[in-house]
Amino acid sequence: MNNSVVVGWIKSPEGQAAIDAAVEETRRRQGRLVVVHSSKGGADEDPNTVVELRDALADLEQRLGADGLEVTVRDYVRGKDPADDLIDVAEKEGAALIVIGLRRRSPVGKLLLGSNAQEILLRADCPVLAVKAR
Repeated sequence: MNNSVVVGWIKSPEGQAAIDAAVEETRRRQGRLVVVHSSKGGADEDPNTVVELRDALADLEQRLGADGLEVTVRDYVRGKDPADDLIDVAEKEGAALIVIGLRRRSPVGKLLLGSNAQEILLRADCPVLAVKAR
């Protein structure tokens, strides 16, 4: 049985809440943690932001590894929706669980902007744990 936990990460309070919950689940399952960051990329993306995110991911990987977790980081910039990347990784890993952070949104915001969280909840083949930032 695969005990991998896949977590979607963004640099935000919601991303940190997802990491915290995923670490707890990974320890409980005595599994491996796979951190996924996905962005569209392209000409509109600020190069300084890209460097900042890569540094934050490297720091995250180092901190989690130093805590004794088996961690893999996947950083995708290939134009896909984050939901697609997260589900792809979970399927390839045979993940036992996906963890995502949720933002508070108004009903109109959900309608106009779509929802990666909703897409993940509906399409994932494994259980999904959705957490909010405090």
